[in-house]
Amino acid sequence: MRRRPPAVALALGIVLALLAAAPALAAGYRYWSFWDGSAGGRWSYATQGPSLARPADGAVQGFRFSVSKDAAAQAAQPRAVADFETVCGTTAPTEGTKRVALVIDFGVPEDAPTGEVPPEAAPRTACAQVAPGATTAEALASVAKPLRYNSAALLCAISGYPKQGCGDQVAESSAAPKPSAADSAAESGAESGGGPSAGLVAGIAAVAALAAAGVWQSRRRTR
Repeated sequence: MRRRPPAVALALGIVLALLAAAPALAAGYRYWSFWDGSAGGRWSYATQGPSLARPADGAVQGFRFSVSKDAAAQAAQPRAVADFETVCGTTAPTEGTKRVALVIDFGVPEDAPTGEVPPEAAPRTACAQVAPGATTAEALASVAKPLRYNSAALLCAISGYPKQGCGDQVAESSAAPKPSAADSAAESGAESGGGPSAGLVAGIAAVAALAAAGVWQSRRRTR
């Protein structure tokens, strides 16, 4: 019986080791997502961060804390209708200011960081009356302090919730959050965390190529 060439056996062993070391698929990121209210009470994922967005009078802005797999496609929306009249209908307009309806959804207990619970079970609404040029962040600060940001201006906490963490990655196999690249992405909210890393894929491809070369060389020697 012909023995398998050592190079091939070594290559296959490395492939198996890389697969065993692959990180668990990420369930998503734990963060505050930011939403624009649109016609019909619907929500659309904001294209700017709250520190850059300058809503017009009559705008509706939403925030939702959750563990979400993808910032735009699968992020959890606020659990309240985006309706300006419901939030600001009893607030009379004042000259020199604008009214911005805010919906703040602290999320569900399952998405809370370890040792914390959402401060309110139902979404909170508030009508911010601010200067015409105010940003959404300024409107939010007027009704929901304290706010917490990281060094990259990513919104980490509203009304002090959560007390720790900022855009942490959460693995499916562990309840403990892992440090996230989203911590340095100021306006993107969060990135998709599913699947093996690009480095791992490249490594497996390189080792597979080595294994194929070993097989080809072995066949040449036996001819």
